[in-house]
Amino acid sequence: MSARILNGTELGQQIRAELRQQVEELKQAGVTPGLAAVLVGENPASHIYVRNKIRACEELGLYSERHTPPATTTTAELLALIDDLNRRPEIDGILVQLPLPAQVDTQRVLQAVDPAKDVDGFHPMNVGALVANRPALRPCTPAGVMELLARNGIALKGARAVVVGRSDIVGKPLALLLLHQHATVTVCHSRTRDLPGVAREADILVAAMGKAAFVTPDFVRPGATVIDVGINRIEDAATAEKLFARHPAKLEEFRRKGNVLVGDVHPDVVEVAGALTPVPGGVGPLTIALLMVNTVQAARQRRGVANRVEAVR
Repeated sequence: MSARILNGTELGQQIRAELRQQVEELKQAGVTPGLAAVLVGENPASHIYVRNKIRACEELGLYSERHTPPATTTTAELLALIDDLNRRPEIDGILVQLPLPAQVDTQRVLQAVDPAKDVDGFHPMNVGALVANRPALRPCTPAGVMELLARNGIALKGARAVVVGRSDIVGKPLALLLLHQHATVTVCHSRTRDLPGVAREADILVAAMGKAAFVTPDFVRPGATVIDVGINRIEDAATAEKLFARHPAKLEEFRRKGNVLVGDVHPDVVEVAGALTPVPGGVGPLTIALLMVNTVQAARQRRGVANRVEAVR
């Protein structure tokens, strides 16, 4: 029996439809939410991510800007750009696309963003509010995972949740969000003893370590909900043949395109899990949808517009 597939694409479209009404109400009040994306250098994946985010703004009727300093940009130059965006009243959200070049002090740049415009939820003030469970802008991917769980009726209160990965962007904030919803949370990492055994205790297992197909069926308790945050491109034929031996459609896709995407969860987990997010089409669309939610929320809070429509989150 295969797992129920938790479709993030459909859910992301649903959230955007709800936001569209909020954006129209804001415009009637004379407010158009604005997002500025800062993309340094020529990283192809980053360009794709930013293009998708700008496209989402356009579809919802948000104002957007893309700033593309060269890869040689210094920390001081980026700080000057952030300072300018902080001062501009029509910009409600500032997105700094990571990773930044090696010569740039990433933490200084992220901490320079006005917390009220920090739509990624990375600023220490917003992180502190998350720890204290106070209202603030939340990191988009963890917030998207929480929407996915809530809207698919997956119970969190009292559930055992295991998060594999401890990044500041996904693992840590997601663990806190789950804890605030009364799950019992374990965070695993590269030093965890008997990682498969710990993972098998989970009612909800989140894979967020950035290693292709790392979570194999022996990590998963039968019937568990598995959330795959990873996205990895497979370009080696032998690897594809091994990973997708029991998944002919994916193997055919690889043969046709010469590459295929896989998450941090092995494809065979679909035969063990009770529910599973696909890659692509799982968590990814929700990250962008929640970025739009944060931008609208920032516009409301910064400009003092009453929230006449209940927040999406």
